[in-house]
This record gives sequence, structure tokens and C-alpha cells, in this order.
Amino acid sequence: MTAPMDVARSFYAHETAVIDQPVEIGAGTKIWHFSHVMRDSRIGARCNIGQNVVVSPHCVIGDNVKIQNNVSVYTGVTIEDDVFCGPSMVFTNVINPRSFIERKAEFKPTLVKRGASIGANATIVCGVTLGQYCFVGAGATVTRDVPDYALVYGNPARLRGWVCYCGDPLEFGTGAVEPQQASCRSCGRSYRREGLDVRAD
Repeated sequence: MTAPMDVARSFYAHETAVIDQPVEIGAGTKIWHFSHVMRDSRIGARCNIGQNVVVSPHCVIGDNVKIQNNVSVYTGVTIEDDVFCGPSMVFTNVINPRSFIERKAEFKPTLVKRGASIGANATIVCGVTLGQYCFVGAGATVTRDVPDYALVYGNPARLRGWVCYCGDPLEFGTGAVEPQQASCRSCGRSYRREGLDVRAD
């Protein structure tokens, strides 16, 4: 990541974007129209921050992250490298909000691990972890942890299958013998599954 903005800037920010100080923003990152990056947040290199995005204080966003239009990344959210956040998807940080009760001391952390994809209009209820390279379908409401490489969708989101690093489906079969094997038809990567634990060979 780069030094704060008072050093020569190595990222792009549209003239309508608001960037508070201090922040750290990595080289090659682009921040588009009407977005707001708030103080003490960190954004990695080569990220694309779409229009009307808010990054709240103390958030951490890794490298090569794509955050599409109309997403708010609230305090307590950590996003690792190579994550995709679809248009208008929603993070939360309080489990029982009331407008008349301040609960800033009760923020629940949310972790989005490397390579995860979150579909448009999905809602991620705070306090969960989205596993590496998992795929959250459009419009899903995630209320519990999502395993690595899992495909989840629905309201509430449920496990529907498994996906490859490249995002294409994996077919492990239905037998009781474990570990089960699967190979991606698109990229050829191989995987093994024991219960909810999926790992690349």
C-alpha cells in the first residue's frame, strides 16, 4: 500500500470522490464518482471502487478488490485480496439496530476471505466469515459462515453446491465415501472434499 495521500498520489480518484485523512490507498486503485473513503481506512493496490461507495473508518480492503456501485463497507468489515462485491450488496455491523440506541461498541466483525464473490443485492449479516473463493448468489441473505469454495443463495442463504477458483461449478457426486474428488471442466483444477472442507489438490 502507498503512504497517505500527502505523498505523490499513485491512485486515481474522481473529482467528486471524498477522501478523508488519514487513509492508505494502494497504487493503481481507482475510486469513482461520489464515493467516500473515510479516515483510518486502508485500501490495497489495483482496486476498483465504483460509484457511490462508502468505505467507513478502520475498514481494511486488500489488493485487486472490485466493489461495484452503491456498496457501503461498514466499520468492522475486512475484505481480503481478489474479492468481488456486486452492485448494491449490503454489509451490516450491528445485529440488533435501533435508531435511538447507540451500539458502536457492539459492532460485530465480518471477514470476506480471498477470492470470494458476492452477488448483486446480497445482504451479509454481521459476524460471519465468507470463505475463500466462495460464491454468494444475487439477492442472498447470509446469516452464517460460508465454507471455502461453497455456493450459497436464497433467503436465508443455504449451501447449494461448490465452485472452482475460476467460479465454475464443481461436481463431487453424492456417494458416502470420502474424500470425494472433483475436477473443474473449465480450468482443470482438482479438488477433494471431506464434509464441508473443500481443498485444492
